[in-house]
Amino acid sequence: MKQMTMASAVPMETPICLVENRNEELMVNQQALQILTSITKPVVVVAIVGLYRTGKSYLMNRLAGKNRGFSLGSTVQSHTKGIWMWCVPHPRYLDHDLVLLDTEGLGDIEKGDSKNDSWIFALAILLSSTFVYNSMSTISHQALEQMQYVTELTELIKVKSSPNNVGEEDSAEFVGFFPDFVWAVRDFTLELELDGHPITPDEYLENALKLSKGKNPKVAMANLPRECIRKFFAKRKCFTFDRPTNNKSLLAHLEDVHESHLEPAFKDQADNFCSYIFSNAKPKTLFGGIMVDGNRLGKLLETYVKTISSGDIPCLENAVLALAQTENSAAVQKAIKHYVEQMVLKVDFPTETLQDLLNLHTDCEKEAISIFMKHSFKDDTFKFQKEMMQILDSKKDDFICQNEKESTKCCETKLKYLSQTLMEAISQGIFSVPGGYQLYRKEREKVMSNYHQISRKGVKADEVLQNFLQSLAMTEESILQADQALTEQEKALEAEQVKREAAEKEKKLLEQQQMEMQQMMEAQQRSYEENIQQLKQKMEEDRTQILREQEMILDHKLKEQQKMIEEGFHEKAEELKRQTENLQRKIETAKRERSSWWPSVLDNVGTALMVFSPGLGKVLGLGIKALGHCVQ
Repeated sequence: MKQMTMASAVPMETPICLVENRNEELMVNQQALQILTSITKPVVVVAIVGLYRTGKSYLMNRLAGKNRGFSLGSTVQSHTKGIWMWCVPHPRYLDHDLVLLDTEGLGDIEKGDSKNDSWIFALAILLSSTFVYNSMSTISHQALEQMQYVTELTELIKVKSSPNNVGEEDSAEFVGFFPDFVWAVRDFTLELELDGHPITPDEYLENALKLSKGKNPKVAMANLPRECIRKFFAKRKCFTFDRPTNNKSLLAHLEDVHESHLEPAFKDQADNFCSYIFSNAKPKTLFGGIMVDGNRLGKLLETYVKTISSGDIPCLENAVLALAQTENSAAVQKAIKHYVEQMVLKVDFPTETLQDLLNLHTDCEKEAISIFMKHSFKDDTFKFQKEMMQILDSKKDDFICQNEKESTKCCETKLKYLSQTLMEAISQGIFSVPGGYQLYRKEREKVMSNYHQISRKGVKADEVLQNFLQSLAMTEESILQADQALTEQEKALEAEQVKREAAEKEKKLLEQQQMEMQQMMEAQQRSYEENIQQLKQKMEEDRTQILREQEMILDHKLKEQQKMIEEGFHEKAEELKRQTENLQRKIETAKRERSSWWPSVLDNVGTALMVFSPGLGKVLGLGIKALGHCVQ
C-alpha cells in the first residue's frame, strides 16, 4: 500500500485514546481532544466496530498507511479499550484530514455490562462519516444477530428534542444523518455465487439483508437487524477478504509481516478497500450540509459523552444547537478580528476625507461578514449576526474617532508651526500701529494660504482652522479698533466683512458636517444591505442543501418501499409509503414557500435593526422592510 509522506497539520506518529472506558464509564481524554479540536480542516471520519479479535485494528493501520499503530494484539484478550483516534493527512485531498477511530471489540467476555458496547457502537455512528462493521467468515444469521447493537439505536439516539418525536417517528429520520455503511467480511472462504451465478460483494450483502417471511416472534427478531440496516443506512458497501496468510504463526504478529508474505488476493482486497475509502468516504457533515472540522467534532464528542455519563440520551438537535452557540460566538470574534486587522493595515491616519475611511470600512466589513457567514450556522434568530453588526458599528466609530483625533492633532501641530511668526508679532505689539490691521490681515492670510497648501490634513482641517480663527477674533477686533489709519466707517465695513467671512466658514463647516452625516447614513445603509445580501445567499444555499438532502432521503425510502413490495412485505411497504408521502409534502411545501420566505425574513431583520439602532436603524429598518415587500 502506498505510504503517506505528507506532514500532517496535526502530527500524530501513533494513535491516542480519545474516549477512555474506565470501569464501564466513558470519559473523553483531554489530550486527545486538544489534538482533535486543533484541526481546522474538514474531517473525513472513518470508524470501525465489530467483535473483539477480528482484525479491526489491522484494517485501520492500512488506512493510515502504516503496519503499526493501532494495537493488534496476539491473544484472545481484547487490546483496544474505549475509542482510539489517529489523525492523518488525507492521502488524496489536501484540504481534508482523515480521522480514524478504532473501537474496542464488541462482545468481550471480560466486560460485565453489554450496555457499554451499545454506547461505543452509538458513538461510532454519531461521530463517523463512514462506518465500517467488521465480522468474520460470512454474513450469516449469526453475524446479523451480532449486529443487535444497530437495533438498539432507537433507544440510544434521539434526532429531535421534542417529546413528540420518539420511537418509530424519530428513527425514520436516522437515514438523514447516519454515516455511509461498509461491511468488511474477514477470512471469507465461500464462493460469491447465487443461484449458480457469480455476484459481487455488494449483491452478497443486499441478499443477506433480505427479510425472512413469517410472523412469529423468532422471525421478527431475525429480521430486525436487517430492517434497521436497510432503513438507517442509505449507502451500503461490502468487502470480502481472504485470510492475510495461511501461516498461523504469522497471523499472530501481522504487524510484522512483510507485504511479500501476504496472500496476493488479500493484498488486492485490502488495497481496494483503502482506495474505496479514500475516494468515496465523505467529509463529516451535519444535516443541512454543515461541514465539520476537528474542532466541531471534538465539541460534539464532548456533548455526547457528557450526555451519556449523565444517564440521558444524546439528542442530535440539542448537540447541534449547543455547538452552534459556541461556533457562532467564535464566528463573531473571527469576523471582528479580521475587520480590525484589515483596517489597521489599510487605514493611513488621517484620511483626507471621511468618505475615504468609510470606503475602506465597507471593504473590510464585507470581508468580515463573509467570514461570519462561512463559520456560523443555525443563527435562526440572527442573534449572533446582530451582535456582529453592533460590534462592527462600534469598531467603525472607534476608527472614525481615531481618524478625527489624528486629524485634529496633525492640523493643530501644522497651524501652531505656521502661525508662530504671527503669534510672536501679536505678542510684541507689532500690529498696534497705524496701518497695523492691514499688516495683520496680510500675515493671517499668509498663514491660511500656507495651511491650505498642506495635503492630508484630514477630516478636521476646516474645523481646526475655524477654531484657530475664532481664537484670534478678539485680538483681531482689538487691532482693528486701535488702527488710527482707518476711519470709523472703514472699521465698521471691515468688522462687517469679518462677520461675513466667519459666517461663510461656519456655513461651510456645517455643510461638511451634514455631508459627513449623509455619508455615515449611506455607509450604514450599505452595511445593512451587505448583511442582508450575504444572509440571503447563505440562507438560499442552506435551503437548497436541505432540499437536496431531503430528496436523497426520499429516493432512499422509495427504493426501500419498492424492495418491500417485491419481497412481499406489504405492511412495511405501507409504513414506508406513509413516510415518503409525509416527506414529499414537506418537500413540496418547501418548494412552494421558496419564493415567499425571504420577505418575511427581511421583516424580521428590519425589526431587529430598529431595536439595534433606534434612530438611524429605524429609518434603515423601515427601508429594508419595504424592500422585502418590493421583492415579493
